[in-house]
Amino acid sequence: METMTVERVIDAPVEEVFAWLTTTTNYTASPLAVRCTLTRVGQEAPYGVGAVRTHLWLMGWFRERITRYDPPHATEYVVERSLPPSRHELGSMTFTEAGEGTLVRWTTRAELRVPLLGPLLTRLVVRPVLLGTFRNILATADTALTRSRV
Repeated sequence: METMTVERVIDAPVEEVFAWLTTTTNYTASPLAVRCTLTRVGQEAPYGVGAVRTHLWLMGWFRERITRYDPPHATEYVVERSLPPSRHELGSMTFTEAGEGTLVRWTTRAELRVPLLGPLLTRLVVRPVLLGTFRNILATADTALTRSRV
């Protein structure tokens, strides 16, 4: 099981950054996200606890369920199903004020579910692809949020 984390400071208020990144239909502004759909609305907010979202990214398909929703500080999710198949223990985003911007920390703990080769393929293939995808989505959020402030 690999823990993978990316961080980025986005020059926008924490509430705006949280709202943009928890509304995963925004991810399609990234060239790496093909389709992102909210398939079940959450309890206290559309992307709140209990929400189910599906993502088709260039690297695969994922069905995720939100397990924590604490605006504008944190959200957590678990991948319930995926293609290629994976084991997933945790996905989280935390949002911390950083000067006039927001520090986003996106962490996931997962492994490709392939007999014998899963850990190796996760480290050599999945890790760099997933981290690159996370970085790209954070860069897309940064561009969208800072452009709207000009």
